[in-house]
Amino acid sequence: MYVLDASVLIKWFSDEEYTDIALKLRDDFFHGNIELVVPDLLLYEVSNALRYNPNFDENDVVEAVDSLHDMGIDIIIPTGDVIRSAINLAFAHDVTIYDAFYAALADEIDFTLITADAKFYRKTNNLSFIKFVDEIYTEE
Repeated sequence: MYVLDASVLIKWFSDEEYTDIALKLRDDFFHGNIELVVPDLLLYEVSNALRYNPNFDENDVVEAVDSLHDMGIDIIIPTGDVIRSAINLAFAHDVTIYDAFYAALADEIDFTLITADAKFYRKTNNLSFIKFVDEIYTEE
């Protein structure tokens, strides 16, 4: 039901704004309440972000990435159609193709993209399938 971008998932490993919501998403996934999908790009982005986190050494980064594999989250490899859609979205909304790829994937599989990237969200909030992280549990 949800595609998470790196800005949300990185909060599983770092205490920052919206970490509580990111951890609730993780817990809901573990309890089978929601389905999570990420593109393989996320593994590179999270690895890189943690590599530059002064609280993580090389082993910590390896363990973090291994834990993502071990969780059983569906990791999707891009298709040509999704990449083309990401390129279109990137140009239409003036965002990076990296960020647009998450949106294109969510749109392709009819899931909701959750982001904590405020700049990206501001540029794409007219797309109904993209939600800012603080909107997820407001309906409860």
